[in-house]
Amino acid sequence: MSFSSLGLSAPILKALYEEGYENPTPIQSKAIPVILQKKDVLAGAQTGTGKTAGFTLPLLELLNRAKKTEAKPHVRALILTPTRELAAQVEQSVDTYGKYLSLKSTVIFGGVGINPQIATLKKGVDILVATPGRLLDHVGQKTVDLSKVEFLILDEADRMLDMGFINDIKKVLSILPKKRQNLLFSATFSDEIKALADSLLNSPVLLEVARRNETGGGIDQALYILDKEKKRELLAHLIEDGKWTQVLVFTRTKHGANKLSEFLAGRGITSAAIHGNKSQGARTKALADFKEGSVRVLVATDIAARGIDIDLLPHVVNFELPNISEDYVHRIGRTGRAGNEGSAISLVCGEELEYLNGIQRLIKKEIKQIFLEGFTSKQVYVAPEKPNKSKGKTQSRDQKIRAERDARNGAHSGKQNASKDGQAKKPDNRDKRPWEKDKKSESTNRDEKGKSYPKTQKKNSQTSKRNYEK
Repeated sequence: MSFSSLGLSAPILKALYEEGYENPTPIQSKAIPVILQKKDVLAGAQTGTGKTAGFTLPLLELLNRAKKTEAKPHVRALILTPTRELAAQVEQSVDTYGKYLSLKSTVIFGGVGINPQIATLKKGVDILVATPGRLLDHVGQKTVDLSKVEFLILDEADRMLDMGFINDIKKVLSILPKKRQNLLFSATFSDEIKALADSLLNSPVLLEVARRNETGGGIDQALYILDKEKKRELLAHLIEDGKWTQVLVFTRTKHGANKLSEFLAGRGITSAAIHGNKSQGARTKALADFKEGSVRVLVATDIAARGIDIDLLPHVVNFELPNISEDYVHRIGRTGRAGNEGSAISLVCGEELEYLNGIQRLIKKEIKQIFLEGFTSKQVYVAPEKPNKSKGKTQSRDQKIRAERDARNGAHSGKQNASKDGQAKKPDNRDKRPWEKDKKSESTNRDEKGKSYPKTQKKNSQTSKRNYEK
């Protein structure tokens, strides 16, 4: 099958061929015809399978087919992403594939000045790519008009929920036209994603190209079990002994990313750190240096798990395992992209063995362990006793973590109590938008499942879930 058989017009096909693309990936071949039929879509595919082109190509085609009713462009398509890096990447794809079309696009996100964005929006755009927070900043200042949006796309929806953007998403949905086409793309499916899909999508078509939460087939996964104190030395040894020229390393905290980058630089290994406390300019420069090869190691928090697109990235290292199992899939999905091969290595200490167990249950695969003299330890994981089913359902570790996060976030009706890296933080007035400052938070009750609702509002009866398993 070729792109020419999917119903795309000549200008788009020309742009694709100039980029060297002739045949669609499985998710693209499934998604493009369905989206062109103007149906709502719930799509799941592992990272690196071409999801971005799966929705940008048919979006460009539909917008190009429809005649403009006004001389000045207005926002007809809104694409929401969880991170700045991913937003920039998506807008670049829109610009690349639509370069022979008379459509205008732009991207807006935080961390940079808002005035240049306001100036661009005043000129008019057809396609707007945005992060939720900065989009609501523009809404509050009335510098963007979303009243004529025809298409809404949520990219990496699971990551947006993990980062605490659910309230922001609901605010955006409340101001959009009711009649529109909705596309929800996610690398993993969870109960939260299904609940969002229930409220957002209208008779959606479910598209999956692989078993949900599955890792890429071209990724060689391995792990080392060792003492926490030996992790830095082992990482440096692997880079030096293997002569690795490009490796993406994940840590759980911003401070940990900085310290590890400094350690590697002290060993003569060029490195840079990227996380939410870095300015947007510093993050952009670090990513550009890493892509061009002047920086050998990029140390990142999970903010980079969805925004780095390097076709031939050979190595990903989990210096620390994520505490949410699905994030492991996103992290290692930065390598082995577009059918290429890659290597994903995890450094696991004793306190992370429970995380490892959760990850292996999620991917339904036992990750091979490598023993290296002088580094690996003799720690052995002992599986906990299985709960007695007669005592009722027991929450999994990931469910408990999400419940604790939702309980913290539910106490605030405004912006979620999470940083841009998804780390918990104390709410303060600086995190509020101008029109929210000094507002008293709405009093809430909690139901038996821990979900909050206003005292003046009656609890809604539980609605039946659609069956997405068919």
